[in-house]
Amino acid sequence: MRRRILWRMPSGLYLLGSAAGGRRNLMTHTWAMQVSQEPKLLAVSIRHDALTCELVRQGGAFSLCFLKREDRAIVRAFTKPAEEGPGPAMLGGVAVRTGSTGTPIFSGAASWLECEVRQELELGDHALFVGEVVDCGAPDEDAPLLRTEDTRLNYGG
Repeated sequence: MRRRILWRMPSGLYLLGSAAGGRRNLMTHTWAMQVSQEPKLLAVSIRHDALTCELVRQGGAFSLCFLKREDRAIVRAFTKPAEEGPGPAMLGGVAVRTGSTGTPIFSGAASWLECEVRQELELGDHALFVGEVVDCGAPDEDAPLLRTEDTRLNYGG
């Protein structure tokens, strides 16, 4: 029962960007939240064995892309490490741009935040990265945002 309840916990569904040492990744992500107003701090929890965890740790930054509800099919492409291409400025088959922190940002995002890591905590099988928001944008601020409950995906328990 605990697992079923945790799976039903409402959360957003994002693409989490990371980059380090010439490698970059976008990952489907749900465990993110604002944790401070001043300074603006965002926390993301990432499994230790995920490529994104390694890249955030090495690169010291991450991006969080808020997706439009209409883009729900995109998240399935990022449940495994994303491959470069197929064309220039593409990752996992979608157009991306490089943000001010060097992390990839999905070009079709409704909005996005870029954060520089300020703290890391080891929490069981995940690492919690707390990042300060250093850049942001909202090309489609009024678009309905994708949530986990809009898909058949779940993560937790």
